[in-house]
Amino acid sequence: MVMEVIFKIIRQQQNSSPIVQTYSLDVEGGNTILDCLNLIKWEQDGTLAFRKNCRNTICGSCAMRINGRSALACKENVGSEIAKLEQTVTTASHANGIPEIIIAPLGNMPVIKDLVVDMSSFWNNLETVTPYVSTAGRNIPEREFLQTPQERSRLDETGNCIMCGACYSECNAREVDPNFVGPHALAKAYRMVADSRDDKTESRLEEYNEGTKGVWGCTRCLYCNSVCPMDVAPLDQITKIKQEILDRKQASDSRSIRHRKVLIELVKEGGWIDERQFGLQVVGNYFKDLKGLLSLAPLGLRMIVRGKFPLSFEPSEGTQQVRSLIEAVKQEESRV
Repeated sequence: MVMEVIFKIIRQQQNSSPIVQTYSLDVEGGNTILDCLNLIKWEQDGTLAFRKNCRNTICGSCAMRINGRSALACKENVGSEIAKLEQTVTTASHANGIPEIIIAPLGNMPVIKDLVVDMSSFWNNLETVTPYVSTAGRNIPEREFLQTPQERSRLDETGNCIMCGACYSECNAREVDPNFVGPHALAKAYRMVADSRDDKTESRLEEYNEGTKGVWGCTRCLYCNSVCPMDVAPLDQITKIKQEILDRKQASDSRSIRHRKVLIELVKEGGWIDERQFGLQVVGNYFKDLKGLLSLAPLGLRMIVRGKFPLSFEPSEGTQQVRSLIEAVKQEESRV
């Protein structure tokens, strides 16, 4: 069924303020967003700029923000977008009842023109994780490096990444921390860690453990997983790298390591977190970090003055069951 749809496109020239330009199209529900952008460019406004190479087997080129979330224009269609809008609380239609779809460029990257963004930081950050299998430490074999089906299956998720930039666009950590490499790079990083042919696992993990530049910069907002069109689940891959690091490190090695290890131990001990101990052990490094301890003093004093500092800690109900679950998970992981 043919319907009228209003497309509001956020247009912008480099180093200038964005404007909203409106186009009206008669389209069918099955038409993709990319189909609609093509019609606008071919029939209404040839100056509109956007990327599209997915029809030339370069998948991921047409990523953009569609109604507020990053997605592939060739994958999303008009009917599904209208259906999503109708489920929201806010109005999804123009005053005269015509549905509207808002198209904007990807986030976390500067705009070159209209829907075309400069992806230099995206590619540069990918390069920092050295996303290539290294076999330099091995003798050159007479035949290729072989993998078992089980070894190859560990690469299935990360191997599906088409570098579209959707996860990078939605990453809150990248927005506030320019040093964070991004979920796309760390997903590819895990692909290297998991690859049985690579011989630099230990040095890679040291690199990915580096402050907020690596895995500890992730804020676990889940947006990367929710927008990925290929089910790569970047957050899951980041978590796997963290576990590889935690298995090799002691709590005293860094605040990020202590944060994870102390949290688990306190939950095992009391069912929930004794925040008094959590601050002293994580920030104060078990009373070894004088600077960290002093940083806690102002907050502690304010809590005491306002009567909000807990003098005692009562374990939660079911602590033994929680402890048993944690131990069961650890035993299961050791068998894998």
